[in-house]
Amino acid sequence: MSELNFNKPLYAVIGKPKDELLQSDIIRFIEDNDIKMVNFMYPAADGRLKTLNFVLYSHEYLVSILTAGERVDGSSLFPFIEAGNSDLYVIPRICTAFLDPFAQIPTVSFLCAFFDKSGNRVERSPEYTLFKAKQAFIKTTGMEYQAMGELEYYVSVPLDEQTSLYPAVDQKGYHESAPFAKFNDFRTECMLYCMIAGCTIKYGHSEVGNFCQDGRIYEQNEIEFLPTDVVEAADQLMLAKWIIRNLGNEYGYDVSFAPKITVGKAGSGLHIHMRIVKDGKNMMVTENGQLSDIARRAIAGMMELAPSITSFGNKNPTSYFRLVPHQEAPTNVCWGDRNRSVLVRVPLGWTSKKSMYNQINTAEKLPEQDFSIKQTVEMRSSDCSADIYQLLASLCVACRHGLELKNGLEIAEKTYVDVNIHKAENADRLKTLAQLPDSCVASAACLAAQRSVYEQQGVFDPAVIDSTIETLKSFDDANLRAELDRKPGLMAEIVKKYYYC
Repeated sequence: MSELNFNKPLYAVIGKPKDELLQSDIIRFIEDNDIKMVNFMYPAADGRLKTLNFVLYSHEYLVSILTAGERVDGSSLFPFIEAGNSDLYVIPRICTAFLDPFAQIPTVSFLCAFFDKSGNRVERSPEYTLFKAKQAFIKTTGMEYQAMGELEYYVSVPLDEQTSLYPAVDQKGYHESAPFAKFNDFRTECMLYCMIAGCTIKYGHSEVGNFCQDGRIYEQNEIEFLPTDVVEAADQLMLAKWIIRNLGNEYGYDVSFAPKITVGKAGSGLHIHMRIVKDGKNMMVTENGQLSDIARRAIAGMMELAPSITSFGNKNPTSYFRLVPHQEAPTNVCWGDRNRSVLVRVPLGWTSKKSMYNQINTAEKLPEQDFSIKQTVEMRSSDCSADIYQLLASLCVACRHGLELKNGLEIAEKTYVDVNIHKAENADRLKTLAQLPDSCVASAACLAAQRSVYEQQGVFDPAVIDSTIETLKSFDDANLRAELDRKPGLMAEIVKKYYYC
């Protein structure tokens, strides 16, 4: 960690809420603490954060870069920008400032927004697409769309005398403790670094997947966040992936967010939880703790657009190795309560209005509290091949679309299931449900059919939709599942290619 070792977010060190930070606050912190470097970070089309470094030699230069930003080559970042007219500006978003935990030289980093030659936000950039989706939701509904992610990943190291001790049961690693789980300390350190970078962490745990292959041990972990403003939720997921990879690199651990690593073992998803809030109240539940019509209509929108949401949330062929029947990953367009065989799950939401705490802690009696704000609904199809900003934008659009549908409650009723749809006795119900696309090519076709919804209110620029469709079609994977049966080594080749998605 940097020699400037603050164990809390920068905004907490300064003593302000992050959305109230001013440039003057940051400048004062940088100069009072002799910060030597500033980094600008921004997402590109490959889903990774890019970095631009500045060494600070004067107060005037610091003010200049924070105010005017700097030029970057947009054509090297995005396929939709021509090389002949490629300059973009990157301007730091002050509220995202954090102390880089990996820099040897004390460094403050910012996430940035893109601007064009006319000084306007770049319509096609991922972060602005999400911002437009957020604003369109507020404008149309008068409510706020919030989200958070469940970030799953594998940690891998060579199998040796130490890692061979106390082996976990294959595919039974869920919430396992040390010594059977080998990377709990690594995960908790990642969580600490994420918090210092400004992320709001809900919890972390080991996940189902663990196995040995080719002389290596693979262990699946998950870090889950708290619901927040949807743009901030995307920022946190981007930073967390960057932090986990960097810390893994420092320890010599191989970290992969790939949707699927090998046949028969748990894949890694990026489940997105969401809620709709107005004046601090969760609109997903009624006064008596039932799922509200607002929530059902939002779910209906996701049911309608589910086939094309995969275009943003499942962006390489290995995504569709994970979306196969009889796994916890969904394959059919349906939703249900506490049901992990469905596409959209309504998890437990603390709506019983009974104090579970008081029932078992009899030495004291706490006053009754309303925890209904914790109720969310969860989209389970996406994974870390996603463009996180575009994925959250597509979900925001889908929920807004559902609230606008006249027959939203009817759609919700028709797609609700209360059984495990993969059990043989439920085969008739399964036949009534639409299926998710089974390839990038199929997802592209679904997006082409539903693109007009995403383009409404100018949220997704048509060129972004065109680029997404062309990229998905370029994988030419329509018959890939059949090819895997004929070529046993093909899956390993493809997984290797997209291992660091």
